[in-house]
Amino acid sequence: MRWRDAALGFVATLILWELLSLLIARPVFPPPTVVLLVFARQLPGDLGRHLLVSAGRVVAAIVLAVLVAVPAGLGLGQIRTLDRLFSPLIYIVHPIPKIVFLPVILVLLGSGNGSKVFLIALILFFQILVVVRDEAAGLRPELILSVRSLGAGRRALFRYVYLPASLPAVLTALRVSVGTAIAVLFIAETYATTSGLGYYIIVESWGALRYAQMYAGVLAMSLLGLTLYFVVDGLDRRLCPWRQAD
Repeated sequence: MRWRDAALGFVATLILWELLSLLIARPVFPPPTVVLLVFARQLPGDLGRHLLVSAGRVVAAIVLAVLVAVPAGLGLGQIRTLDRLFSPLIYIVHPIPKIVFLPVILVLLGSGNGSKVFLIALILFFQILVVVRDEAAGLRPELILSVRSLGAGRRALFRYVYLPASLPAVLTALRVSVGTAIAVLFIAETYATTSGLGYYIIVESWGALRYAQMYAGVLAMSLLGLTLYFVVDGLDRRLCPWRQAD
């Protein structure tokens, strides 16, 4: 996706939004001009504060998931014994929607930032882990043997073979998972918290029948997800330029 495509999509969305608001003609669906005005007015204040809190939570969760899942996935992909040992657990836990663990996580970790970060990181962890493990396990044996013939040990293989080969898969998994992370963030921020865009949308806006403010919060959360997507896409282009070649 390019910035130009995103800009065209945004303009098309605004036009469709304006037409729907004229068709519905109810306060619950204000036109985009009203929402954008509220967005610009609230961004330096409460909306901006909640946006920064949400951004900090989701970025911390992504960093935590990558730091834990990538080494674990590479280890499982390299060491068959470990893979056979942990594969049954992964196959059982991975398909479970992790959002169902929200009450348990809130009880164990409390209602602070830690519980929200942990829940999002837990979801991203399994998505990255499985992709990295399969990528590392699927490397061609002749490539590994050729590097070993030069005297490379397991650490050198990890650094110069497995990690670079798995990096595109990690970035792809992150790009696909951004939407999931934002969705889970929204749900997590509607429970036992007083900050974040989820709280701003549900409690401060929807609960008080401030519909224009509610849509401004939805717009902020959408822009947060879009920004994260473009950041990951930019990292992909910088770190894996060969994937952009025609």
